[in-house]
Amino acid sequence: MAAHYDTVIRGGQIIDGTGRPGFEGDVALKDGRITAVGKVEGQGAEEIDARGLIVTPGFVDVHTHYDGQATWDSRLQPSSLHGVTTAVMGNCGVGFAPCRPDDHARLIRLMEGVEDIPFPVLEEGLPWNWRSFPDYLDALSTRSFDIDIGAQLPHAAVRVFVMGERGANREAATEADIAAMSQIAEEAMRAGALGFSTSRTLNHRTSDGQPTPTLTAAEAELAGIAAGLQRAGRGVLQVVSDFVDPDAEFDMLTRLVRQSGRPLSFTLAQSGRAPDGWRRLLARLEAAVDEGLPMKAQVCGRPVGLLLGLELTLNPFSFHPSFAALSGKSLAERVAALSDPDFRRRLLAEEAVWASPFARDTFGNWSAMYPLRDGFDYEPTPDQSLTAEAARRGVSPLEAALDVMLENDGRGMIYLPFLNYADGSLDPSFEMMGHRDTAPGLSDGGAHVGMICDGSFPTSNLTHWTRDRARGPRFSVETVVKMQTSTTAALAGLADRGRIAVGLRGDLNLIDYDRLALDLPTVSHDLPAGGRRLTQTARGYRATLVAGQVTYRDGAPTGALPGRLVRGVA
Repeated sequence: MAAHYDTVIRGGQIIDGTGRPGFEGDVALKDGRITAVGKVEGQGAEEIDARGLIVTPGFVDVHTHYDGQATWDSRLQPSSLHGVTTAVMGNCGVGFAPCRPDDHARLIRLMEGVEDIPFPVLEEGLPWNWRSFPDYLDALSTRSFDIDIGAQLPHAAVRVFVMGERGANREAATEADIAAMSQIAEEAMRAGALGFSTSRTLNHRTSDGQPTPTLTAAEAELAGIAAGLQRAGRGVLQVVSDFVDPDAEFDMLTRLVRQSGRPLSFTLAQSGRAPDGWRRLLARLEAAVDEGLPMKAQVCGRPVGLLLGLELTLNPFSFHPSFAALSGKSLAERVAALSDPDFRRRLLAEEAVWASPFARDTFGNWSAMYPLRDGFDYEPTPDQSLTAEAARRGVSPLEAALDVMLENDGRGMIYLPFLNYADGSLDPSFEMMGHRDTAPGLSDGGAHVGMICDGSFPTSNLTHWTRDRARGPRFSVETVVKMQTSTTAALAGLADRGRIAVGLRGDLNLIDYDRLALDLPTVSHDLPAGGRRLTQTARGYRATLVAGQVTYRDGAPTGALPGRLVRGVA
């Protein structure tokens, strides 16, 4: 008998992305779409037994940086290893289009500094077979991936394209400059950009220390660009800001939304400099939404955490003169030197030469560092810190740090919460995540390849916040799945995915919820020019489907690459 469907998933607990209670049922797929949900009578060419599993929509990650990787790699990992089936890149105002040939190196240095992707990787990997942003989208549209990708227009690239050196040096844009940027924005949206992004934070610098070109862009410039989105009738606005003057900055954002009518999201996290500042912004956001403005805050469910290790960008010895002598050495050579009693004694005895007070306060704060070992809890307690471990062993925290990094043949890592952990708990994250006007974001998948591995956010959100958290309230599975599917899809303007419903994309996860767990991050050297990157796998994803095709089974790729560029629509 001929099959009615391409695939039927049988007997799973369907968590459909709407937030309503899960229910047992089947899901049928044909031609990349969901064609039946509930009790499916017809047969599939492939039948998948999902009894004992939860079946969710594929996760939509709205904050990634695969802008370079997508031009040379078909597997957008680590995101695709964590149930993500659609990723939005081009965040934080950085990217590679539009770009004149003379500015290739300038944009590479900016991405290297802001997102910790090494210059040689990008120099060798980027094909530069584009000039305009529509050209860039056309180049991506010829490629196949393990997930769908959507791109945003990055402000820094636009500013440098229009203004050249003046733009890179953060000079004020003229009326003619603004008109040109506005036209580029309109053309990009009409070509399929999902939105426009900008950065207004001093944390974002080029690799030679210069602030991002967009740091001090005037409101008139941003308004002109937003007007381009308004004329196109499509596209979202994405902003990251230091909110130095929170009320003045937020007032400007609301004016942009009122004038353009376009939705806007901004980054919201707890900073150690102002531990309660997020509450003020969340209150302002709530009032703006009550007024009818389409605004959201992008939040994250665990600390933005730096990973420190002997083969990573930084570690607690990076500011020690003796360790600098190991620069350029292989991992094995570093381990051998650090295991030598004389070298070890000299290293531990010398004073660090801190690059700045910030470096001293960050990388010398042992009570805020935690050994990253099997079963690590991303909401660690003081007794898990390096300070506590050193006290138990009767050694200095510096020596404890060295021993942790020498574990696993020198591949041991230390976790340093950077944001969202000023109080030593994730209670602020719980409040931010649970607010009606927020959405999960900030995973930075594809970026910070030697320092951060937060592309695993979708998995830790599901495990920590619905099952494993022991230190406070949790969410239901249905709530977290909704956050990562229909909520994020709507934020990106993608109406054809994010729910398990007839007619929508056949993007699905089959998850062994009881077994779902993160593995420890590891380092691979598989980027162009032999570049290093952090990645992280997970256990418990029995299958992930993109456009109805199984792309991963039990964490292993099947070879299917049904993912494509997603273009925005009006």
